[in-house]
Amino acid sequence: MSTGTIAFLDARLACPVAGVAPGGLLVRDGVIVARGPIELPGDAVTVDCGGRVLAPGIVDLGVFKVDRDACRTGGIVRVALMPDGNPVLDDPGIVQRAALIGKPDLWIHPIAAATQGLAGTDMAEMAICISAGARAVGTGRGWIADTGVMLRVLSYARDLDIAVVAHAEDGALTAGAVATDGETATRHGLPAAPAVAEALAVARDLMLAEESGARLHIRQATTAAAFDLIRASKRRGVRVTCGITPAHLHLSDIAMSDFRTYAHLSPPLRSESDRLAARAAVADGTIDVLSSGHDPHGPEAKRLPFVDSAAGMAGAETLLPLGLLLVRDGVLPLERLLAMLSVHPAKVLGLDTGTLEVGKPADLMLFDADTPWQVDGEAFASAGNTPFDGLPVQGRVLRLWKAGREV
Repeated sequence: MSTGTIAFLDARLACPVAGVAPGGLLVRDGVIVARGPIELPGDAVTVDCGGRVLAPGIVDLGVFKVDRDACRTGGIVRVALMPDGNPVLDDPGIVQRAALIGKPDLWIHPIAAATQGLAGTDMAEMAICISAGARAVGTGRGWIADTGVMLRVLSYARDLDIAVVAHAEDGALTAGAVATDGETATRHGLPAAPAVAEALAVARDLMLAEESGARLHIRQATTAAAFDLIRASKRRGVRVTCGITPAHLHLSDIAMSDFRTYAHLSPPLRSESDRLAARAAVADGTIDVLSSGHDPHGPEAKRLPFVDSAAGMAGAETLLPLGLLLVRDGVLPLERLLAMLSVHPAKVLGLDTGTLEVGKPADLMLFDADTPWQVDGEAFASAGNTPFDGLPVQGRVLRLWKAGREV
C-alpha cells in the first residue's frame, strides 16, 4: 500500500549506524529516500518533529505474548514471538498464522520450535516452518538437555542459515527453582539454583556452535561467568550473539524481598555483582540485544505464594525508558542503545531494517527523551505485572510509523 511522500522536519536523527545529528528525513512509499538536509517535494506531507528524537522503531526479540497496544506505546514495530504458545509454534500452519495476524501495524516474526512440542527430543520440521514465515528457531523457555539433539539442531540451522535462539540454564540444576542461590533466597526459604547453571549451559552451547559453525543467539545472559565465556567465544570467531532485559541490568535479587512476585522472572534475578557485570557487558559490547522479555501475567498468576506464581513480567511499555537510563548513567551512548533495540535484533532475525539509512524501511519512532513519568502498572495496556512499578523514568514515545504508515 502506497503511503505517499512524508518529510520529517526539525528532528534529532538518531541512527545506530550514522550517529545522532539534527536534520530531516524524507520517506517515499514506505522507504527512506533521503536523510539530513533534505529538499521538500511539493507533494510531501510534513511532520514537524520539534527537535525531538526520530529513531528506528524497536525490534523486540523474544516476546511471549503479542500486545499491540503495549507495543505501540513502547515504540515497537516488530516482535520475534517465542515458540512457547498454545499451541506450540512447531507446525507450519500455526507459524504462518502467527506471522500474519499483526500486519500491517505490527509485524510478527515467529521463532519456530527447534524440537517437537519443545520437548527437547525430536527435531521439529524446521525448514518447513521457515518457509511458512519463521525467522529463527528456538528452545523456548527451556534448555535442550540432550547434547546430541542440540548439535543436530545447530547443524540443521546452519544449513538453513538461521539463528538458534537458546535459553541458557542447565535444567537439571534449575528444576523447581524460583531464585538464584544467595542470601535473599536463603533468608526467604525459596528453592534456588546456583548461578553457574547458566554458565554450564552457555559453555556447552558455545562449544556446539563452534563445532557446527551455526549462528547461536543466547536470548538472556545474566551472569559474569556467562559473559566471560561469550567474550572468549567472540574473540575466537564463534557466531554468537546474546541479549538481556532491563530487569537484569537495573535489579538484583534483593528486589524479591518481601516475596514480591512481580520480581519472579526467568532467568531469576541475580546477585549485585552479576548485575554490575551485566552493565559492564553492555558497555563493552558483549551484549548485543536489549529486549523486553514481554511475558505479562494477570493477578490470578502473580498474587500467589512466590513459589506458585508465574515467572515473567510485562516489559514492552518500559523497554525504551529503562534503556535510556543506561544512556543517562553513561553506560553507553544513545546510538548504541538504539542498535541494541533495532539493528542488532534485526540482524539476528535476518531482517534488513533497524537504521535510518537510505533504502531502509521507514519503521520509525518519534520520542521525547526528557519527558518524566512514573511507571504505573495499573495503567499498562497489557497486564501490569512489572517489578519497576512506581519507578520515576524519562522518555516517552510520541508517534510511531510502520513502513511510512502511522500506527
